Amino acid sequence: MTVQLSNLEHLPNYQITERLDVVYGSTVRSKHVGKDLFAGLKNIVGGELTAYTELLEESRQEAIDRMVVKAEALGADAVVGLRFSTSSIAQGASELFVYGTAVKAVPLSQQPPSNPSGHTDFNNHNNDQSHSQAAPQSPSTAADDLPRFNPFG
Repeated sequence: MTVQLSNLEHLPNYQITERLDVVYGSTVRSKHVGKDLFAGLKNIVGGELTAYTELLEESRQEAIDRMVVKAEALGADAVVGLRFSTSSIAQGASELFVYGTAVKAVPLSQQPPSNPSGHTDFNNHNNDQSHSQAAPQSPSTAADDLPRFNPFG
């Protein structure tokens, strides 16, 4: 089962059917002494500190993986409202924290919405050509008209 992730409060082209719980993942990492020394030298001449960039990328992925395991345990289809946070734990060690709301979601149907009255008016002729030549709506436009799910209640 693949849990989809979205930093939005909704999941595009899906209908959220149930809010399960807040899920999170975190990791605490420290700097490697050798890499820290090299980064200090690099700091003098300028440029990207690639050792730290790699450390943060690994930390983000580990935190996301831990959050996804918790979401899967709840039977979630997705996590919405995804956010990252960092904090300093001790000198040379930082926590990377990711959190969001685990939800159940179903794909929106690609069929056009049916007429709720079940009545089609074939006698309503409008001479305005703009209605007959209007471009069809894309699925994302139809999804934008739906009420949004607020994961914060």
